[in-house]
Amino acid sequence: MKIRRLFYLITALLLLSACNGDGNRPAANGGSDHKSVGSLLFLSSPESRELDPDNTGDEFNSFVAGNNFFAVDLYRSISSESGNLFFSPYSISVAMAMTWAGARNQTETQIANTMNFSFHQEKLHSLFNELGLGLKNRDQGDPANNDKYLKLNIGNEVWGQKDHSFLNTYLDTLMINYGAGIRLVDFMNDPEQSRLTINDWVAEQTENKIKDLLDQDDVTNDTKLVLTNTIYFNASWGMPFDPVHTYDGVFHLDDGTTVTVPMMISREGSGENGEKYAAVRGADYTAVQLPYYGNAFSMLIIVPDAGMFNGFEQNLSSMAIDEIVKSLEIREVDLRMPKFEYGAKLDLSETLIDMGIIDAFDADKADFSGMDGSLNLYIGKVIHQAAITLDEAGTEASAAAAVTMSYTSTPDPLGIIIDRPFIYLIRDNQTGAILFLGRVKNPGQ
Repeated sequence: MKIRRLFYLITALLLLSACNGDGNRPAANGGSDHKSVGSLLFLSSPESRELDPDNTGDEFNSFVAGNNFFAVDLYRSISSESGNLFFSPYSISVAMAMTWAGARNQTETQIANTMNFSFHQEKLHSLFNELGLGLKNRDQGDPANNDKYLKLNIGNEVWGQKDHSFLNTYLDTLMINYGAGIRLVDFMNDPEQSRLTINDWVAEQTENKIKDLLDQDDVTNDTKLVLTNTIYFNASWGMPFDPVHTYDGVFHLDDGTTVTVPMMISREGSGENGEKYAAVRGADYTAVQLPYYGNAFSMLIIVPDAGMFNGFEQNLSSMAIDEIVKSLEIREVDLRMPKFEYGAKLDLSETLIDMGIIDAFDADKADFSGMDGSLNLYIGKVIHQAAITLDEAGTEASAAAAVTMSYTSTPDPLGIIIDRPFIYLIRDNQTGAILFLGRVKNPGQ
């Protein structure tokens, strides 16, 4: 069996590792540019990022729908985990898209089918570029300067072995569509320093919310490439809760027991930019949408009726979420909901294999020849880390992923008390893209 190169995927961080073997010789990268970024050399395409992607509205809407389909599909696949859950499907999709750019043949097909990438390579990356640029333009203010803010940072970066060669076409795709080049490090001779460098970058991009993304055994002498995506979201509510009115309330767990948690009470009226609550009571759920400052983003909270959470969760779909969003009505809401804080790291390797990405993890079958011209790369691990803090002022959420390769009229106020398990997601209102998705079974966990 030929020696294969390993790569790990970590949400917001993509790591590719490789070891010298008897596989195809890597292609030369002549024509690429070497620059210095701090103390690191930077390998990049001579192209610049495309700032005006040429996509139709129908193409973009179909693309967002595909990403949201994967988001809920992944949620269902990992929902058997106990307790709370939180992840960024957007971050995972971007990291996998940068990986897919180098996939070929059956490996390419399986990744596309699982991730719901329904366009050809060039178009798919152009659509990710359009979404990323659009999200970047939503940024409004710095939380360090005032209490009304919306801060969204999205970062893409690739880290490569300094003497390894990568295809010019792959470098072009990274730069044109993701604004990323390759920062050259020395995995072979100093894997520990390389790991620390990457972790420091992730921590900086996420305001120190995601630390130590890569463990010591994630980066070895055989690592050749690490692809990273980070997303950091920090926004004040359009209508902040008054901490003076926060009280200790009862939250009903799904096992029939209760816990006491801090419960926030909503204010009446609307925000200074016209932000208002929207809500609906469905056949077996209640949903409320909380706008963030500026109305660009919102949190949708879906509370299944008592005793219905498990069945509702199992039947959850992106189409069901779309229908809930369409049925929301602007209205006065008397809302009471818990404060909570949660963070977790997930190994998604087996999950993605079960979902259909099989060959990419198989040393004998993986084909990532679009990265370096060889057949020596395969996925070793996919790890995702995310964190969220929700309180009276707003929401702070962050995530990181990495792949390592070795080689109307106003009705009476609607009373909504969120005192039992619920599902929540942070959405971009303009595109409908789901940036974060999670559930709370125990706010005190």
